[in-house]
Amino acid sequence: MRFTAFSSPSLVALAAALSGLGLATPAMAQEQVAEDQDRGIGVIVVTAQKRAEDQRDVPLSISTLSADALAAVQAGGGDIRGLAGRVPNLNIESSFGRTFPRFYIRGLGNTDFDLNASQPVSLVYDDVVLENPILKGFPIFDLDRIEVLRGPQGTLFGRNTPAGIVKFDTVKPGETGGYAKASIARFNTLQLEGALGLDLGNGFAVRASGFYQHRDNWVDNVDNGPGNDLGGYDDFAGRLQLQYEDGPLTARLVGQVRILDGSAILFRANVFQKGSNELNGIAGAGSDFRRDEIRSDGLNFQELNTYNAGLTVNYDFGPVTLTSVTSYWNGNLKSRGDIDGGFGNAFAPSQGPGFIPFSAQTRDDVPSLDQFTQEIRLASNNETGLGYQVGGFFFNEKLDITTLDYGAPADTVAAAVAVQRQVTDSFGVFASLNYKFDNGLTLQAGARYNNDERKFAAARPIDTRPGFLGFGGPVPTLTTAVDADLVTWDLAAIYAVSDAVNVFARAARGYRAPSIQGRLAFGRSLSVADSERTMSYEAGIKTVLFDGLARFNLTGYYYNTEDLQLTAVGGGGNVTSLLNADDVEGFGFEADLAARPADGLDLSIGVGFNENEIKSPGLGVAGCGSPCTVLDPAIAGRPGIFSINGNRLPQSPKWSLNWTAGYAIPVGTGEVYAFTDWYYRSRIQFFLYDSVEFSDDSLIEGGLRFGYRTSNGRLDVAAFVRNITNNTSATGGIDFNNLTAYVNEPRIFGLEVGTRF
Repeated sequence: MRFTAFSSPSLVALAAALSGLGLATPAMAQEQVAEDQDRGIGVIVVTAQKRAEDQRDVPLSISTLSADALAAVQAGGGDIRGLAGRVPNLNIESSFGRTFPRFYIRGLGNTDFDLNASQPVSLVYDDVVLENPILKGFPIFDLDRIEVLRGPQGTLFGRNTPAGIVKFDTVKPGETGGYAKASIARFNTLQLEGALGLDLGNGFAVRASGFYQHRDNWVDNVDNGPGNDLGGYDDFAGRLQLQYEDGPLTARLVGQVRILDGSAILFRANVFQKGSNELNGIAGAGSDFRRDEIRSDGLNFQELNTYNAGLTVNYDFGPVTLTSVTSYWNGNLKSRGDIDGGFGNAFAPSQGPGFIPFSAQTRDDVPSLDQFTQEIRLASNNETGLGYQVGGFFFNEKLDITTLDYGAPADTVAAAVAVQRQVTDSFGVFASLNYKFDNGLTLQAGARYNNDERKFAAARPIDTRPGFLGFGGPVPTLTTAVDADLVTWDLAAIYAVSDAVNVFARAARGYRAPSIQGRLAFGRSLSVADSERTMSYEAGIKTVLFDGLARFNLTGYYYNTEDLQLTAVGGGGNVTSLLNADDVEGFGFEADLAARPADGLDLSIGVGFNENEIKSPGLGVAGCGSPCTVLDPAIAGRPGIFSINGNRLPQSPKWSLNWTAGYAIPVGTGEVYAFTDWYYRSRIQFFLYDSVEFSDDSLIEGGLRFGYRTSNGRLDVAAFVRNITNNTSATGGIDFNNLTAYVNEPRIFGLEVGTRF
């Protein structure tokens, strides 16, 4: 069982004190812990540096997710957003629902809802970066490990990683065996998951795995007669891997697919009252909020298809291993929602809830997405002395986007059509060196040369909307291009004070390539953001305590980002516009403790603290088009523009806290077990400007799992509940029309049965 483990700041004095107090016996710290997994907490193996290592030997702030925690957050139809807050200083949200997750690490992220949005957090699936947002929601199933790497990771993992990486490694083909599990939960939520691996002999092995989630419509549109109309989905993903291994050669061919058909996320009009961020019901101000009711007159659907083919080849020459990772991804998306979140408008016979000044019905499509990546690297195999990795990386993306704006909620012919075409090429060469001294000190240095080029064209060929609306008719094709190159690097050291206590320090320079935005459905111009550059410093301690019965890690960090790319979204004009802030500074810490104080009892707790500030005098954004209460000062001479200098970054809570507890009692040939997991985050603001309404004071969600499993894994039967307190919190908003927001998932409870074979 893998437990959440994070990395951390420290002083050598603290490390020596912990060791001197006898909190960990050197000989026990690794050997006995590894040998006695049942008694101790075990060793966490990570591939954060593209080789398998004990996480305590890696000079990075790393978090992993335990098998129990992953099973818990996925229960009852959970998707990748369920990982939010499960490790310190990680937040995930989406205004598209299951198809477009937005990641934030240490406050750095991007709230942009456009389908070419660049994010400073990369998602890496089996050593392949998934750059476009519609790829980042690929379901998580049949996984070997999940790792969260904080801080710039550009040396080994390529472009656009100044904030960090969320990294998934799947179970690879090998021995014959597999698993299967099925669950049924509230709203007729069905989840099926399984995998089968076969050793075919003569060096060949195959593994097939699949994942399916279904939920009935469970939200009643009260202006559409009785019955549930929205909120359902069917989400299928599959993976087939064929592997050949013969002596030094290992080659693995993979094919993956995802097919999603369901509802887009539900926006809720005037869910706030002016002057408050408390949620109100659909009937109007002051009524009780109900997740299972909405008033909507717009069409709602979401269809996503993604496909992948890849080939990974390793050849072990003895002193070195040569690796080639080739991957192609293709995808398409159709998504339409009721953007104003309500029924009718000020010009219609009726409207609600509250005042709807005008209807807003928009559809965003990706007719075609093609991503090709190729990486080749050479890595030394020695475990002592000088180690190294060198390689090259190529990335190409071709992306088409269509945005359709409809004149009336039920229209199927768009009044305006805007198109975008973006072609991105990126090239990098990298090298990383490390030297392990006999005294327990390891020094590490890495560098990467990055070259990025992006070409962009956008137009609004169709616009039949009335002239008084001010959109100005069609827009001819507008083109622009950006390019940049930069060397990123990192320096790190880790020192084993004892077999039980390691201390480390790291400095790293990160980079995000220039971005272009041209959402011309409502605007008439393109915007460009220059490349951003991040300097990050962190130091930490990683320990094993009490003869391997506990693990404590602590990291402190500071970063400064120059020309941070920001996106002003929505506002009175409902446009997206790219900005560069002069500087953004952030600092904080991540701490975690995992312990097994008694046989059968497992505990963990993680704490994240993040303080950040935009430092860019004169930088301002448009305030909300809805009647919200902006807390920032207006900029003199610029009506409707508010200063964001001194603000926190959006979607970045100051505090995050997660904790789990699991207990098992032997019964017969198995055990009865209970597992609970909880997540808390403090206040967030939704946009670059700060307002009373478009914010959420706090969120706390917990889950419980109770069941019986046999020691041989043949049977696991459990009852579960997610969001056990039915906490209701807004997680984001739409600010150009009325006080619209979307909310977290409801309480889900159900039963699950599984087997391993």
